[in-house]
Amino acid sequence: MSEKFLEVKDIYKAYGTGDSRQEVLRGTDFSVAKGEFCVLLGPSGSGKSTLLNIIGGIDSADSGYISIDGEKLKDMNEKALTNYRRKHLGYVFQLYNLIPNLNVKENIEVGAYLSDNPLEIDDLLNTLGLYEHRYKLPNQLSGGQQQRTSIGRAIVKNPNILLCDEPTGALDYNTSKEILGLIENVNQRYGNTIIMVTHNEAISHMADHTIKLRDGVVRKSIINENKVSAADLDW
Repeated sequence: MSEKFLEVKDIYKAYGTGDSRQEVLRGTDFSVAKGEFCVLLGPSGSGKSTLLNIIGGIDSADSGYISIDGEKLKDMNEKALTNYRRKHLGYVFQLYNLIPNLNVKENIEVGAYLSDNPLEIDDLLNTLGLYEHRYKLPNQLSGGQQQRTSIGRAIVKNPNILLCDEPTGALDYNTSKEILGLIENVNQRYGNTIIMVTHNEAISHMADHTIKLRDGVVRKSIINENKVSAADLDW
């Protein structure tokens, strides 16, 4: 995995003005290879989620740039940026954000409508372990099944990049490991580049690449030569 696919170059981001101005990112700099599973690791307030939102084109940097496969986000007009988010990104949140009056299959189909080359939905439902639950509404599902559905909605687009913001934050230990195993399987089966935000250091052991953030700065960039499977994680 040596090909540079995602480049984060000298990113600065602050909020507020005057005495209330807060610098969240202060020269953040790293790159991620295509197909890599990368974890952004750090405590609350380290700038992880802000950085994820900038990579996702939801927020913008004050200076520096994000480059995806050689194309800089800051050079995109609003139409191109919207197309980038729709066609190339999948987003998995801590809270599932499912549409309550749509069943599992319909919630996933919402993501498919945004893609020119979606994955086959029944095959994906089987991969997710949701085929037998495909006609259930969100309120008939466990938390883990709801998160599986939200992952399905993100991955059905067949995105180049899957952005995961604390995807296990609302789940218990065993369900968290199941979801991490699913994300691991998605990465191996479909080859998406995965960027996952977490404060749980144990999760970094299953990643190809760990970026340790503190106070908006990359403190360490670690390539993991001895990955551990999600099933073998412990915390």
